[in-house]
Amino acid sequence: MEKPQYGRVVLKISGEALAGNQGFGLEHNMLVTVARQIAEIRALGVEVCVVVGGGNLWRGIAGSAQGMDRATADYMGMLATVMNALALQDALEKAGSDTRVLSAIEMRQVAEPYIRRRAIRHMEKGRIVIFAAGTGNPYFSTDTTAALRAAEIEAEVILMAKKVDGVYDSDPVKNPQAKKFNSLSYLEVLSKGLGVMDSTATSLCMDNNIPVIVFDLTKDGNIKRVVLGESIGTYVGRDNE
Repeated sequence: MEKPQYGRVVLKISGEALAGNQGFGLEHNMLVTVARQIAEIRALGVEVCVVVGGGNLWRGIAGSAQGMDRATADYMGMLATVMNALALQDALEKAGSDTRVLSAIEMRQVAEPYIRRRAIRHMEKGRIVIFAAGTGNPYFSTDTTAALRAAEIEAEVILMAKKVDGVYDSDPVKNPQAKKFNSLSYLEVLSKGLGVMDSTATSLCMDNNIPVIVFDLTKDGNIKRVVLGESIGTYVGRDNE
């Protein structure tokens, strides 16, 4: 049996990644593919928590830019993450996984309230835990949620699943000459203003020494490759380790 490098992980999935090639909403094939990959690493004995974004349905910053109250726009974004979490839960259960959705905003008809010890207990019982509704507070991104939950549950690493294969010095879509980084320190991410995650999330990871691996979710099998320790994507850690 293949031996994973990490025993407990937080997988951060952007809403845009769940939209697949259609750019908005949820693409069924992408949901099925992601669910199968998560089920694969759970079968290896890895304890898995998932934090989902909501950018495929709504972005609080975009709503605020259009004149909406920022807190209201952010709460709408949190509700978008709940929709994505329920869709992912359905796909995971169809893939044969036992799951729980824990929401930072109470909505007991569809999800359990987030309680740290309950989340850990679910993982210990072999369930895949999906964190929804961000931190439950406006002005905080789902990147910050991933960093916060990783610290709370003592995860060994944050797996940052995106639609690009790592971190670049500029947008690789707009600049074909963009340089990809194989590894970075937290301070380099902050000083260069790189789009790994927002500064709050990066600082939280740095303070708690939680490494982050940014990789391409659209390539089938990448979640398992990262967990097994293959060198793909970009590694962010202390002092460029």
